[in-house]
This record gives sequence, C-alpha cells and structure tokens, in this order.
Amino acid sequence: MNSANIDQDRPLRIATRESPLAMWQAHYVAAKLLACGVETTLVPLVSGGDTDMRPIDGTRQVGLFTKRIQQALVDDEADIAVHSLKDLPTAADERFVLAAVAERETVTDSFVTLDGKSLSDLAEGAKVGTGSTRRVAQLKSLRPDLEILPIRGNVQTRLSKLASGEFAAIVLAEAGLLRLEMDDVKRVSFSLDEMLPAPGQGALGIEVRANEPVVLEAVSKLDDLATRLSVTTERTILAALHGGCLAPIAAYSQATMSNDQVELTVKARVMSVDGQQRLEETASASFANDSDVTGMVDKAADLGRQVADRFREAGAEALIQSAR
Repeated sequence: MNSANIDQDRPLRIATRESPLAMWQAHYVAAKLLACGVETTLVPLVSGGDTDMRPIDGTRQVGLFTKRIQQALVDDEADIAVHSLKDLPTAADERFVLAAVAERETVTDSFVTLDGKSLSDLAEGAKVGTGSTRRVAQLKSLRPDLEILPIRGNVQTRLSKLASGEFAAIVLAEAGLLRLEMDDVKRVSFSLDEMLPAPGQGALGIEVRANEPVVLEAVSKLDDLATRLSVTTERTILAALHGGCLAPIAAYSQATMSNDQVELTVKARVMSVDGQQRLEETASASFANDSDVTGMVDKAADLGRQVADRFREAGAEALIQSAR
C-alpha cells in the first residue's frame, strides 16, 4: 500500500458507517481531535453489514461492519477509521494501527420492551430478538423457555421491529442508547452476572494507516490507557480462542490505576449456544504504572492468554466449535 501524502494543512478525513450511532461515534472522535487542535471532516460510508440483513453466520461474520471502513484507508478515501471495537476483528492486519481506544462507555446490555418489563416478567415462549450468539447463550441460560430469534439493523430499525410487535423484547448495548440519548426507551439493565459483555463492548477503536506517523501521532492523543489495557485483555482472550464475532464468548476486564500501580482484573465466559454448558474464569494481574506503555499492554495481553489457556484446558474449544 502506498503512503498517502498527508497535508497537515487540510482536515483529516474520518471514515464512518452512516448509521446514527456510527455517526455519533465519528462526531465524538472529531470533537476530541478538534480539542487537540486537529481539524477533521467526515466520510460517511455504507458497510456490508448495513445492507445485508440476513442473519449473521459462520461464513459472513468477520469484519461485516468494518471492512468497508478499513478499505477507505487502503484506497486513500480517508485517514482515520472509527469502529465499535466489539465489531473489529482481532486478527492483526499490518496495514493498520489501532492508534487509539477512546474512554469507554458502560459495558452493560439492556433488556428493552415497550412497557419496561424485566426478563423474568416476560410471558413463557415470548419472542426475543438479538443478533448476538453471546446474548443468545446467556438468555437461554436464564430463560430456556423463550424463543430467541435473530434481528439485524441499526438501533432505530431494531426498535421499530419491537414497536411493530415482531418481538416482545430485544437486547441492545446500553452504551448505544446512552450515546444516542434515548432516555425514553424503556429498558432494564442486565447485571454482569446475568449478561457478561462482548470483548471490547462500549469502547471505540480508532484505526489509521500503519505508514502514516503524522496521523498516528495526532490520533494517539485520544488513547485512554485504562480502557486500552482492559480491552487488550478481553480481545486477547477472543483471539487466542479463535472465537471470532460469532462465538458465545464474553469477557469484561477492568484496569484500576494509581500513580505507580495498575490492578487488572478480568472475568470471562464461554458457553454452548443452548445455554446449558458454561465455563467461567476470573484472573488478575498487578504491574507498575510507568512510561513503558507497550510493556503494560503486553502484560494485559499476557493475562488474556493465561485465561484462554485455562479455557482450553477446560474444553472451551468444543463449545466454540459447536457454535460454528
């Protein structure tokens, strides 16, 4: 890939999907960069995941929402790509650098109904919509009597399907509802014991071309180290288990940082799609909070690999394979 000629006098171009939530994310990044003295302009694009409404399966899920945005970097349509980090494949691509992981929003999932019912209030056999195998497995573990059906589309599209009576309830990431200021949407937040999030959920991943140091330097100012460490642990678990977006793998890591120390904890879960089998691991690590950011990120990845090793020893690969 040829290096584009970055003119520091022109605005940096931010590639984003056209959905309202993706546009919010891009505007958020643009505002953060402007606060750092960097002007930007948005390049709205349509991804395959926005136009193909078929249920996501094992042949189509990887990069469904991110490939078109990354291609904009390759083709020099844009300088910066903004992703929901949970959608970004974990496989390394030497063409790109994850220049920043912005400060994280809440990681919880929300149970959304027209009248504010909780999961336990729902009638037996009621239809619940979700496009996530991770959510399907955890819902079936909590309420095996429910009919869990696939649902696609942006937040507004899913809410319209709920309003039309197609579903009695749907499950959405609370972060998206908060970012879109949808305070009127009636929902009940799941506890983390009930519904552990996807690796990277609630975080924004900001990619640039690997051969653009000027853009990398500008965007890296938005990196939140505590979030970077947490999502590195989560995404390493997913990558080490070769899970991909489809596998029923959940993980949540938290980094507590003092002036001289980092305390990193993680809880992860691998389940069968029917919710009947569950493997769970927790782990922690402590290390110095110093100027060696790369070293700290490596330690976060080490913690993720340790958890993945434990899952493999417990038989997680069979559960993951059964979901494909």
